[in-house]
Amino acid sequence: MTDLKDRILPTVQKPARYIGGEWGAVKKNKEDVNVRVAFCFPDTYEIGMSNVGMRILYGVMNEMEHVWCERVFAPWGDMEQQMRRNQLPLWALESQDAVSDFDMIAFTIGYEMSYSNILNMLDLSGVPLHSKDRHGLKNMVFAGGVCAFNPEPLADFIDFFSIGEGEDITIQIVSLYEKAKLAGWGKEEFLLEVSKIEGVYVPSFYTPEYNPDGTLAAVKVREGAPAVVTKRIIEDLDSAYFPTKMIVPSAEIVHDRANLEVFRGCIRGCRFCQAGFSCRPVRKKSPQVLYRQAVEIMEHSGNNEITLSSLSTSDYRGLKELTDQLIPYCAQNRISLSVPSLRADNFSRELMEKLQTVRKSGLTFAPEAGTQRLRDVINKNLKEEEILSTCSRAFAGGWNNVKLYFMLGLPTETDEDVLGIAELVYKIIQAWKENAVNKKRGLRVHVATAYFVPKPHTPFQWEQQITPEEYLRRCMLLKEHFYSKSIEYDYHSVELSTLEAVFARGDRRLGAVIEEAVKRGARLDGWDEYFDYSKWHDAFVACGIPEEFYTTRGYGEQELLPWDVIDVGVTKKFLLRERKLAYQCQVTPDCRHGCAGCGANGLLKEVSCDA
Repeated sequence: MTDLKDRILPTVQKPARYIGGEWGAVKKNKEDVNVRVAFCFPDTYEIGMSNVGMRILYGVMNEMEHVWCERVFAPWGDMEQQMRRNQLPLWALESQDAVSDFDMIAFTIGYEMSYSNILNMLDLSGVPLHSKDRHGLKNMVFAGGVCAFNPEPLADFIDFFSIGEGEDITIQIVSLYEKAKLAGWGKEEFLLEVSKIEGVYVPSFYTPEYNPDGTLAAVKVREGAPAVVTKRIIEDLDSAYFPTKMIVPSAEIVHDRANLEVFRGCIRGCRFCQAGFSCRPVRKKSPQVLYRQAVEIMEHSGNNEITLSSLSTSDYRGLKELTDQLIPYCAQNRISLSVPSLRADNFSRELMEKLQTVRKSGLTFAPEAGTQRLRDVINKNLKEEEILSTCSRAFAGGWNNVKLYFMLGLPTETDEDVLGIAELVYKIIQAWKENAVNKKRGLRVHVATAYFVPKPHTPFQWEQQITPEEYLRRCMLLKEHFYSKSIEYDYHSVELSTLEAVFARGDRRLGAVIEEAVKRGARLDGWDEYFDYSKWHDAFVACGIPEEFYTTRGYGEQELLPWDVIDVGVTKKFLLRERKLAYQCQVTPDCRHGCAGCGANGLLKEVSCDA
């Protein structure tokens, strides 16, 4: 097999994606381990190697004495073609062994449009797609990640899901598997025992029943399985595992830099944001721990850029103390420091000037809506004056590039709200004219609009998605009102966002659609080069399932939802209250102005919310 790979690799793009051997990769003796885990990222090497969560869990599992975790990525089209032509199964990078040789096959899923890649990777591995067709303990398939908060579309294919943050639960799962393997358990016995671990969802233990109109009527739960599965969290991030000796990629990756996670959760409560609710409560690392980890990462990896990451980095209380330590270190070592996820209402001139000493890049803000009324509907807690004053300060400090992100199709949106985006952009251009210190360079304003996708576990989880035709009409309306040459405007794909909505709010019946689309050639759907909506459309028609049932129909407030079996800590009562407030154009202050009673604090046993 090695000779065959050697002959194939020179014929494909970026062969470094497939060879492994990177600095920092973990190599173990197969005879010394009891459990081998193929850790699969359902996208290409350059996407997967940019994922911090995958790096963390790779390290967590390889810290276990008798466990060897290896990485597997989806091949690009040219490599897949060669693999199928030469009957070459998908392999793991560290050992170059076939995925089918592994005990456990784990997927981390962060994007709905990677579902086709999961099935395609199993097929390339020679592993049966359906859980019911895999017998015994070998090739036990489990999955986690953000998309696991609604696991139902993948229920036919995944043996069990790990819900929530994975550092602790992964150790429990793999340890139980090791015990089961050594004791000679069967698959059913293992699944019953693993379902008793808090945060584990075994789809085969839950049977959905449907009403004549297609809505969910009930879910029958097998005796011994939990009626509701509550997500897992890490309470103390300072003591949690974090890999400072990371793998140094052998090929250029999308985010080719060191990533330092400063806190988890979000204080804001934007009503459209799944991560903002499903990742609660807020827990942070101390500046001292972060500085130590940053230095260790940079010295080990040799990177020349480090990013402070979170859902809203400028909300981190220790940001000043951390940057006071990091900036001199970065300047001395010629390291670029970036702080994304900044908010226009707390982007300080002091922070801007500090960052300017090590890096000056474009500013990126996400007002999400063009009018104050609609920003109040979505609970953005951001005023126009704050946006304009922040931009003015930045222009006065030498910035000339601004990226602005908005959504179209938000609940209650009107044409006036759409045109409000254009008005806000022109006010920002005017602010540049009045405050810029270097007008010779000119101004570049990049505006992007996303097609609103209702997501589970948010106050907008019941909403209708506007039709594709209406979304495009609003895009054209906005585009017609962009007259300045300084503006670049992009809008998200209609078809991609429609499918994202289908699978975000989908139920178990969608498994047949995913399988049919893969048979028709769907794969790498997150890439323009490969996404073909017609394959998905034909799959829905062949399975007799209308996409509109999950998108433009909307969901009733009393309706049983496919993801109701998953508890992220935020109560449905709170989400309904927030939805009501949205239609009243009322805002809920962020967590630092008083607890709104979402329920997520109930997940904390030893520490309190760090909001």
